Amino acid sequence: MKVWEQRLWSNFDDTKTLGIRDIRVAVRRLRKFAREGVPEEFDIDETVTSTAKNAGYLDVKLRPERKNRVKILLFLDVGGSMDPHIEACEEIFSAAKSEFKNLEHFYFHNCIYEILWKNNPRSSQDIISTYDVLRKFGSDYRIIFVGDASMSPYEITYPGGSIEHWNEEAGIVWLDRLSAHFDSITWLNPEPRKFWNSSESNRIINEIFDGNMFELNLKGIEEAMKVLAR
Repeated sequence: MKVWEQRLWSNFDDTKTLGIRDIRVAVRRLRKFAREGVPEEFDIDETVTSTAKNAGYLDVKLRPERKNRVKILLFLDVGGSMDPHIEACEEIFSAAKSEFKNLEHFYFHNCIYEILWKNNPRSSQDIISTYDVLRKFGSDYRIIFVGDASMSPYEITYPGGSIEHWNEEAGIVWLDRLSAHFDSITWLNPEPRKFWNSSESNRIINEIFDGNMFELNLKGIEEAMKVLAR
């Protein structure tokens, strides 16, 4: 009774560090199923209804398998300031792969430029042109960026701003192209929101994506899924 009367409990924390199971539950908000293909799955409801209409004679009904039709492109920032967040990124990558059959992933460092890559460490076979991504994938793909958006503003706003190579066009040009091509884009940031205002690069990227940057926690992922589901 003493414990009950103290009422020291608090609400569950939706900003806690994520586990793989938490992420899977959150990303399921985005799943949209549709039945397509050859009818080969037993439809209990339709079988009962049809059998009843046929005076009790068994009339088995089949239906196509229900499949997830949502298509995802996952862009993952790697290296540098993202090293402390490797575990969280691995978990969301694993969860997304298990929940979405139509998923493609790409790596970048700090900001998007003219090339992306599929594996780390990258080789010439793993490099893909960002233009090819724009040409290959339709506007109906949902886009999820995962990164801390922590870099020099010059890496976003100026040609040659990349710390890895000479980029002929500024990163902001490529971010604008992606934003214009795809209908739904969000950015998941592993850094707490309270630190974002101290970073000019965070502000720039958040503006490009119309404020659709969210924290990489349970609440943030659910908010991002709501945006992508529109």
